[in-house]
Amino acid sequence: MTSQLINNLLMQSQMSNGFALSQVSNDNLTMRLNEKAASVGFIYRHIAETMHLFGTFLGEQTPIQNTTMGQMDEGQGSNFEESQQLLTSGYILLQDIIDKNSDSWWLEEIETPFFGKVNRLRLFSHILYHNAYHSGQIALTISKGDKL
Repeated sequence: MTSQLINNLLMQSQMSNGFALSQVSNDNLTMRLNEKAASVGFIYRHIAETMHLFGTFLGEQTPIQNTTMGQMDEGQGSNFEESQQLLTSGYILLQDIIDKNSDSWWLEEIETPFFGKVNRLRLFSHILYHNAYHSGQIALTISKGDKL
């Protein structure tokens, strides 16, 4: 039951966030709300990278290097196709994690540097929340921002 629920949460997250994420293109990667805000491309890449990086806490190894978490926007999101592939593979990674683990596995606690000791389900829900938060930033930036 837990895996089925988590699968439904992931599908809903992809659908809900997909409205904003599908609007990202080469034409709007450099848009920002203001000169201090991160660009659409940076935020888009950040979403993609963090799915992979948070996946390591769920037991998955990744060759993806952090270029955005805790970093300033210095053009890391300027390659749309690369970031788009990272996003796609991030969702595939999360689906694979769901598919290969038992319901009881999700309730086991793990240590994280951000939240301390939490169960895997709680960490997974944070990934989905994180994606939604930043997808909202992207939607706002595309609708109200400028190319700076």
